[in-house]
Amino acid sequence: MGLSTHVLDTMHGTPAAGMQVALLTTTNGQATPVKQFILNQDGRNPDGMLYDHASLRAGTYRLVFDVAAYFKARGVALPEPNFLNLVSLDFGVAHADQHYHVPLLVSPWSYSTYRGS
Repeated sequence: MGLSTHVLDTMHGTPAAGMQVALLTTTNGQATPVKQFILNQDGRNPDGMLYDHASLRAGTYRLVFDVAAYFKARGVALPEPNFLNLVSLDFGVAHADQHYHVPLLVSPWSYSTYRGS
């Protein structure tokens, strides 16, 4: 239970180790930073869950993934300006007693997400 994320680099076919991510809460259009972290070798938060079961609350959240910096660090030649820079995912948690997993599959030119398990 709780909130987690995972990022896969679809260009290289690997977890997005080293990507910077920010978690924010959102209320009435205002975003409040909660934490920033760098993904580990598995493309996950090195500290585990973003919110554990006891801490997760119903509400709205935002994950911001620094896609351009990640691909530049991997040596990918990106045009200026890049097609994707920061990818922001706004999502809602309706049932805090359930697990919300927010994966991101990303390349320099596309991304997709879904509610995982």
